[in-house]
Amino acid sequence: MKQLANSINQTVHYLLSARVSDIIDILIVAFFIYELTALFRKTNSNKIAKGIVFVFLALWISDWLGLTVIHFVLAKTVEVGVLALIILFQPELRRALERFGNRSLMYLIRGTVQVQTVDSAITQTVIACKAMSESRTGALIVFERVNKLDSQITTATIINSDTTAELIKNIFYNKAPLHDGAVIISGGRIAAAGCMLPLSTNQNLSRELGMRHRAGIGMSEHSDAVVAIVSEETGAISIAVDGMLKRHLTPETFEKILRNELIYEDSLDDDKKTGKLFGLFKVKRNG
Repeated sequence: MKQLANSINQTVHYLLSARVSDIIDILIVAFFIYELTALFRKTNSNKIAKGIVFVFLALWISDWLGLTVIHFVLAKTVEVGVLALIILFQPELRRALERFGNRSLMYLIRGTVQVQTVDSAITQTVIACKAMSESRTGALIVFERVNKLDSQITTATIINSDTTAELIKNIFYNKAPLHDGAVIISGGRIAAAGCMLPLSTNQNLSRELGMRHRAGIGMSEHSDAVVAIVSEETGAISIAVDGMLKRHLTPETFEKILRNELIYEDSLDDDKKTGKLFGLFKVKRNG
């Protein structure tokens, strides 16, 4: 009990003596650990992570048991491990750097945006996807969030139009010239159509998934975009977020997920609402 009390006292002492810079330092390290853990969970890297933990565990045990040769070999392995990790995790590191590099400075400067346009875009998208699901018309719709998708937009056909259900259905009509590509919605408006998206490199994806679903998942892996997919074969509606695919959604669930991912609102009164757009920035809706 005395040892426990001493440990508690030391912990309290450390917490009380912590500086602001120490707290910031801890938060930054915690953020990177969280992002690294999420990266492992979304890819095959979790198997490699288990291998790394095993190597460090074996290194500790070999030192504890006095296994000199094994400890020497493992220590040398750890020394070159950083370079090996860079090589092994090259695709994941590249995607992470792309996501950080694509973050729009304007979102950080503006901070507040009007949400009516995004709200209307969600409603119109749900109407369009429900109709396309019933007619089994394939569709791929990308909602841009913080990460800018300029490389996909600039190489496609620029639309720059209000988001309407009829326009979405016309774009994905199977005889329309742009139906094979994706539609990108930025700030609640259709920015471009016929967009080419990167395919997912995840080897664990179901073989049932076609190129449209793999492109949607790939886009969600390379950015923080929310991707809506309508299957041409089954008419099923799906959503890809952060490399994860939610399939066979009802229109009601589909709309709920879109609103949860793109708009988070707290009611204040009948005339004004404030909330959160894209999970990070405050938004304001009048009336």
